[in-house]
Amino acid sequence: MRARATLLLAWLLALAGLGWMVSQRLHVSTDLRSFMPAPTTPDQRLLMEQVGEGPGSRLLLLSIRGQSDARLAALSQGLAAALKNDRRYSQVLNGSFDLGALDASLLPYRYLLSPTLDTQPLDEAYLADQLQQRLDDLSSPAASLLKGLLPRDPTLEVLKLAELWAPAKSPELREGVWFSPQGEALLLVQTVAAGFDPGAQQQAIDGIRHAIAALPGSAGAKLELSGPGYFSVVVGAQTRHQADWIGRISTVGFVALLLLAYRSVGSLLLSALPIASAALAGIAALTLAFPAVHGITLAFGFTLLGVAQEYPIRVLSHRRAGEDALASVRALWPLLLTAIASACIAYLAFYASGVNGLKQLAVFTIVGLLVAGFSTRYLLPQLLPRRVRDVAGMRWLMRARSFVDRLPRPRWIPGVVAVAIVAMLALARGPFWQDNLAALTPLPADLLQHDARLREALGAPDVRYLLVLEAPTEQGVLALSEQLQPRVDALLARHAVDALELPSRYLPSVAVQRARQAKLPDRGTLQHALDEASRGLPFRADLFRPFADDVQAARTLPPLTPQRYAQTPLGQRLAAMLVERDGHWLGLGTVSGVHDVAALQALGTNTNGTVRLLDLKAASESLVVDYRTRILQALLAAAVLLVLTITFALRSVRRTWHVLAPMTLATFLVLAVERVAGIEISLFHLVALILAGGLGLHYALFFERDTGDPAEQRRTLHATLVCVLSALLVFGMLAWATIPVLRAIGLTVSLGVAFHFCLSILMAPHAAED
Repeated sequence: MRARATLLLAWLLALAGLGWMVSQRLHVSTDLRSFMPAPTTPDQRLLMEQVGEGPGSRLLLLSIRGQSDARLAALSQGLAAALKNDRRYSQVLNGSFDLGALDASLLPYRYLLSPTLDTQPLDEAYLADQLQQRLDDLSSPAASLLKGLLPRDPTLEVLKLAELWAPAKSPELREGVWFSPQGEALLLVQTVAAGFDPGAQQQAIDGIRHAIAALPGSAGAKLELSGPGYFSVVVGAQTRHQADWIGRISTVGFVALLLLAYRSVGSLLLSALPIASAALAGIAALTLAFPAVHGITLAFGFTLLGVAQEYPIRVLSHRRAGEDALASVRALWPLLLTAIASACIAYLAFYASGVNGLKQLAVFTIVGLLVAGFSTRYLLPQLLPRRVRDVAGMRWLMRARSFVDRLPRPRWIPGVVAVAIVAMLALARGPFWQDNLAALTPLPADLLQHDARLREALGAPDVRYLLVLEAPTEQGVLALSEQLQPRVDALLARHAVDALELPSRYLPSVAVQRARQAKLPDRGTLQHALDEASRGLPFRADLFRPFADDVQAARTLPPLTPQRYAQTPLGQRLAAMLVERDGHWLGLGTVSGVHDVAALQALGTNTNGTVRLLDLKAASESLVVDYRTRILQALLAAAVLLVLTITFALRSVRRTWHVLAPMTLATFLVLAVERVAGIEISLFHLVALILAGGLGLHYALFFERDTGDPAEQRRTLHATLVCVLSALLVFGMLAWATIPVLRAIGLTVSLGVAFHFCLSILMAPHAAED
């Protein structure tokens, strides 16, 4: 007894030590790109960057409703002011004029950035016209705004730039801010955090909610958000919520099942030790092998470790009354070891996929399975109670085994099942594979419709198309952008697209800046033009000295570059549109409201490949196809290793057939049934098939084990029934989830478990014996 207590204490201390190490070293990542394969084409690389860090992925679309227009406008202005001082946001737009859009130190550059000088010199006639307009403006409601601008900017270049940089398709302005046709105040917020970082996006969203809640008069107003970052947060919350309640129900059901099966609380608690060891050892291995562990790795890893729960179940079910646990597990060990090795080989397919997230999943599950298996073999038997109830004597089990043995076992069953599989796959309609990642979104339709409505109202960039400009240098990209602008203007005039935003919209090339700089008059010429233009007007003689100072400063300024511009909000927007890649530069033109894709593609004609339209949807689908190809290749290699392993372990081709044939047929039967039901097969279905195959392999291995002892056969049936019911309990619950990923895994594994169980019985060699 003392030895058992010492071993139990040592085991618990070891688990505590592992837990402490994990708590110190574990860093959880949320970048979903870890679960995407390494891109192999330039378009795929660009897709991965844009999905995670591109301007479209960082946009949050905000609407405020529930109060009067004046109150909503005040809330919009207050929220914009609060967010502009927060480093979590790089740009906040709500339609109001923002003198701070251009950094104060960069104000003299307005004459190099504005297109005014391309068509109009700063001469007497132009200045006279502008000063007369300002005089008229001073008697308008905008007078309070203009009084501060007039001395430094009588031509209102800052306002012209603000208009140039505003979204090409802006909502209606009311009370100085954007409003939707539904009476909502609208804002566009660009976060510093990448769109593929749900944790940082959650912080950004929390910051917005706290900011508006702190504004006076916000009670009664309702803030609604949309955009890729918001969707990632919603999906994460939905997944956690459903996984949590499914996990709680499944855990309670699993505990009840084991108590009913073994009638021993002590055995139940002790059998949890190998699973706990597996989980902690798997996480510890991840912290040693990877700098950060993805949250999905942990979630899926615990699911895949469900295979390991069978190891202690087998030990508990196969014990004879009065038999020492060590002796019992010794007899089971060859088959358990084969099952462990086979499951590890199957999960090696994840590691061979080359995807970082799946590599983590492989390390976690393989280490976990090995630890669960060997702790079940060498540690658990020494702790189990010496007196147990032999399940073989249960009457219901005798009747169940008798029923199973009486079932007809014709030799043509594999052939019939194979023909049925081929027929179902041939008759199934629609695409076999699901390549559209959007089809897997768990977002409700009303949320997507709300996003589409806000996106249309705000003129937000399309999340599908990008116009890609390529040149050897940054300046080459900006020059190409300027050359392309007239053709873009023609597209806009034809309504082929609602808006197309090129990098040169925010920063002209150095050549254009120098050309504009050369058109600026010297101080004497400008002062003479000002004096003549203001003759007879009620302006003080020295009122426009700040204007003349800025013009003179602009004459000698070095051209503005992206690096100098980068510290401003607009510079950060530009930085997202200029990307360096392998010694050359890409410019990214964002598109809104595409009505004629062919016309948009035609922008790339006669450009020698320097301009092309990137369809992010097509690029994502090609990436999924590559992903699937890698996994299928890895699975093929794993299948070959599995055949060799089982053949070596069983020393018989015939016995290998009895183990692998049910598993193979059941796997393809699941595919056939799902296809006939109209389900397109996604990557998540493949992951679930591997898990179901690992479970089914155990069933076939133990049913193939014919000891000639009816009592032992009953024990085998008991253990298998407990394993099947526990798997159906967990994954059957997942099949009812509303999250497509969880539902795909739950349905596939549940069908797989049922088919594996039935075919393993029907094709077991000893089952034909009376």
